[in-house]
Amino acid sequence: MHIPDGYLSPQTYLPLLGIMLPLWAKASRVMKTTLRARHVPLFAMSAAFCFVIMMFNVPVPGGTTGHATGAALVAILLGPWAAVLSVSVALIIQALLFGDGGLTTIGANCFNTAVVIPFVAHWVYRLGSAHAPVTSFRRVVAAGVAGYLGLNLSALAAAAQLGLQPLIAQNAAGQPLYAPFPLHVTVPVIAAGHFLFFGLIEAFVTASILLYFQKTDPSVMLLTQPASTLPASEPAAPGLSLNESES
Repeated sequence: MHIPDGYLSPQTYLPLLGIMLPLWAKASRVMKTTLRARHVPLFAMSAAFCFVIMMFNVPVPGGTTGHATGAALVAILLGPWAAVLSVSVALIIQALLFGDGGLTTIGANCFNTAVVIPFVAHWVYRLGSAHAPVTSFRRVVAAGVAGYLGLNLSALAAAAQLGLQPLIAQNAAGQPLYAPFPLHVTVPVIAAGHFLFFGLIEAFVTASILLYFQKTDPSVMLLTQPASTLPASEPAAPGLSLNESES
């Protein structure tokens, strides 16, 4: 879902950048008050993971690309605000150094991938895994569903942004100045690719890695869970509780 330069009008990418600026500021404040030094490597690894997995782009008709993101996994393990920052860093580096996504569309790409996916995935996972033991397979299923829904809603957001361009910006002859395809083309084409393929990859990656942590180091799955909600047999991992500052 890396939208390149030239596909979104200023009427679209400037407001989305304006939305991202306070969200980045909020995410930075949350991280300053919740992230501990011992967890900085995990945060850095999450950004690197998102960077690598998003480099495997597959072109999608309609002016963008499809790929897994890892954003849902980061949101589940470290919280949505951590995911906002780590995924945004990965997207910005890709745009600046590799031309993967446009410079003018950084705000749009970050909104679609670093906001929509993490918050959707975070809440879907919380609802789906509520009261489940840390070793419960229900958590793995909830993670897969969270990744699938998050990625598909993100794809729909990108499809809507592209499909609105012919209505927003036209020349004197009525021809689109930016993305040329209308909503009835972008939405079904982009949605179909993510519904049938990319969403399943995101679900598999998210569920598989969560299952790995469940088997090898379950404490990682408790980083964002307040200690007061944990059973006595499941002590909270020290030093990181990103959910405490979500409001």
